[in-house]
Amino acid sequence: MDLFVLVPIFGVVALLYTFFQSNWVSKQDAGNEKMKIISGHIADGAMAFLKAEYKILTYFVVVVAILLAVMGMSNANSHWSIGIAFVVGAIFSASAGFIGMKIATKANVRTAQAAKTSLSKALRVSFTGGSVMGMGVAGLAVLGLGALFLIIKQIFAPDATVDSHEMERTIEILTGFSLGAESIALFARVGGGIYTKAADVGADLVGKVEAGIPEDDPRNPATIADNVGDNVGDVAGMGADLFGSYVATVLATMVLGRETISEDSFGGFAPILLPMLIAGTGIIFSIIGTLFVRINDNEDSSTSSVQNALNLGNWGSIVITAIASYFLVNYIRWFSEDMNSLKWVFLGRLW
Repeated sequence: MDLFVLVPIFGVVALLYTFFQSNWVSKQDAGNEKMKIISGHIADGAMAFLKAEYKILTYFVVVVAILLAVMGMSNANSHWSIGIAFVVGAIFSASAGFIGMKIATKANVRTAQAAKTSLSKALRVSFTGGSVMGMGVAGLAVLGLGALFLIIKQIFAPDATVDSHEMERTIEILTGFSLGAESIALFARVGGGIYTKAADVGADLVGKVEAGIPEDDPRNPATIADNVGDNVGDVAGMGADLFGSYVATVLATMVLGRETISEDSFGGFAPILLPMLIAGTGIIFSIIGTLFVRINDNEDSSTSSVQNALNLGNWGSIVITAIASYFLVNYIRWFSEDMNSLKWVFLGRLW
């Protein structure tokens, strides 16, 4: 199997994980009627803001995509399809933020209800909700980069070498995907951040200062706006921001990889393949790492026990990914396309 095909498959695995985990969170108890009403208002407000924000951003994306396409037509190293890559990147970035916000508005109230029973259950609900956003960001990034690279390469450089003009154009078009992702991240992060800070200050001034109502008290109407801001800024905006940074980091390594001379069984494409492959395998090991984040009900109910559980999952996935990356880096030249299979060499060269 061509290892380039594995990259978008890793992305699909991450999205399947988000789907099943999101369904699990949705099935948890959302609490009493009052909790459902308040959480419903927060979810409606967050969706209304996101709908208005994405509507404006749609005009921006269309205009910039047209400009990029026109400039691509006049550049010998680019192509008008860079505008399409820009649009795809923008859609994926907006989707990453939407996935994060959608699950956050569900997980918030369910975590509060789970906390009434035990700390371990509250941690599981909240962490599962967070992992949905994380895997959604990584899955969309790996799927988008991997699939788009395969499509563009097949169109513009099906039989080209890594140092050819055709491959330079392929990578140039692919950068449009990263630019689209970063553009949405810029406005989503700033727009959501301005909203959440304005709502936070308004809630404090009206509630605590003038009316003497405690912070986050549901009797203060601005509390709903404050919580809406937390979702659209710290969740949806952050999701788009993380997506843009993730894509830009992997793509930057691919750009540097094209400038690297490599003798391998992939025609010199190993330095381009390696960043995407590490990102893809990192998804699998991150899913494994989520299994480490557990605490028992008989443990000390403190922030330290929760932090220890989070550290275990974080460092567990980091260590496993680092070990796997070592073998990928050192033995990827021994992956042979002619054998049509993936060969791991752990004890030395076998052929």
